[in-house]
Amino acid sequence: MDKSATVMVAGARGLVGGALVRRLAAAGYSNLLTPARAEVDLRDAVAVDSYFAKHRPQYLFIAAAKVGGIHANNTYPGDFLRENLQIQLALIEAARKYKVHKLLFLGSSCIYPKLAPQPIPESALLCGALEPTNSAYAVAKIAGIEMVAAYRRQYGLNGISAMPTNLYGPGDNYDLQNSHVLPALIRKVHEARLSGAPTVTVWGTGTVLREFLFVDDLADACLFLMNSYEDDRIINVGSGEEITIRGLAETVVEVLGFQGQLVFDTSKPDGTPRKLLDVARINALGWRHQVSLRDGIRRAYEDFLQTPRWHAAA
Repeated sequence: MDKSATVMVAGARGLVGGALVRRLAAAGYSNLLTPARAEVDLRDAVAVDSYFAKHRPQYLFIAAAKVGGIHANNTYPGDFLRENLQIQLALIEAARKYKVHKLLFLGSSCIYPKLAPQPIPESALLCGALEPTNSAYAVAKIAGIEMVAAYRRQYGLNGISAMPTNLYGPGDNYDLQNSHVLPALIRKVHEARLSGAPTVTVWGTGTVLREFLFVDDLADACLFLMNSYEDDRIINVGSGEEITIRGLAETVVEVLGFQGQLVFDTSKPDGTPRKLLDVARINALGWRHQVSLRDGIRRAYEDFLQTPRWHAAA
């Protein structure tokens, strides 16, 4: 991408979109389109069409999505399916119609089967049943992948699709009703430390394995892929490292300085037993993550403390 190109980040106010804006600005891209919902509702195809007609983005990062943790996905599957399909349909069609030079669609590791081989290769897509608690979200993301591929074949749209692992970092959502596991743990442990509570409750058995990637590492990978990846196959983006939920919770406790105990509520769902992405392909291209989990948690906590919306609520 030329530094003077018009680059649109769809979902710029979100966790991933915010990191993309930071990374692009740091790299010298000065002509950035970062519309808020008040400017254009990305679920509204007519509004999206009008925005593209007016601004004519040359490159498009699709980071916009309705996202949430196990509880939110399991409670509002219709909303997750409908809104993500609306966003993807509107953006990808507008990219085709207004001849965007290249787009990057961000999927999710949730697209892979619940019992996929580990580490999960890109070839595992559509090779088994999905994890039931987030299947609606996964189906929406799979539809986005297929739409990019179909438009590539039929219309020659220059689109690529990247599948990130579990993300965290500055700009995360710490609402305990719909956040992911890591930001939820940060907020729970923070509140327990402040109140002097003796315990923090963690959902599930604590034995399942997860991979985490600092969101600024993902943004770096997205810029890398936009500039160097032309394959029509999806590509995984992750750290290639995994940890149990118990180990994750213990790390958060250590970083935040909580002196109490962890309690695991085994009546709550664990989700997929293990989810580690095979990142051999992106590593072979020359990209690797840079931020360790412990350092990433420290940086995420600093952001939490500096964000009145969450810190005041805590």
